[in-house]
Amino acid sequence: VYKRQAMARADYRSAAVVLSRKRHDAAALLDEAVNAELPALKLDAARFIVAVETDTEAETAEGFDSVVFHVQTNPGTQPGPIMKVASGGELSRFLLALKVALADRGSAPTLVFDEIDTGVGGAVAEAIGRRLSRLAERVQVLSVTHAPQVAARALHHFLISKDLSKNRKTVSTLVEQISDNVRREEIARMLAGATISDEARAAADRLIAGEAA
Repeated sequence: VYKRQAMARADYRSAAVVLSRKRHDAAALLDEAVNAELPALKLDAARFIVAVETDTEAETAEGFDSVVFHVQTNPGTQPGPIMKVASGGELSRFLLALKVALADRGSAPTLVFDEIDTGVGGAVAEAIGRRLSRLAERVQVLSVTHAPQVAARALHHFLISKDLSKNRKTVSTLVEQISDNVRREEIARMLAGATISDEARAAADRLIAGEAA
């Protein structure tokens, strides 16, 4: 019994060493791929780091590595865990860069982004819209958004609304595919608010054409 246990542990450690080496190699590649995406998302000064810490005494079913995503959002600052260091808007963009970097490496054929533009301004929303559009050339992308700069980049549009009862309680959620004309009005509404002006429609046309509003 002891001999079998010793052999099994030796096999485990051998496999764990190989796995750890592969993780370190993959971490370097992922660092490079994600950081290449950051300038296009207005994160020029930021850095993404895959921190792989190896403790050969910490034996688990997954080997003896721990992997944490770290980011540095400003030069000269100390990198730290992405969930603690990045703001809401930065976190959305880091996530998008990560999704783009992994899109050709066994990613799901459909990617869903739920308000990935939350907390960002017009120029950054425009950058996110452009990157989502490029990503959609390789996989199907579904994006829920309130940003006209993002919505204008889509090929197909669905309007999501809530159906309310007389006592103002939500009865159901409606999803309706909209035509090009309605699309233009909706993007203009996102730009202008309740009252849609000719200027807002012109700005919507420019966004749909791929120009900055």
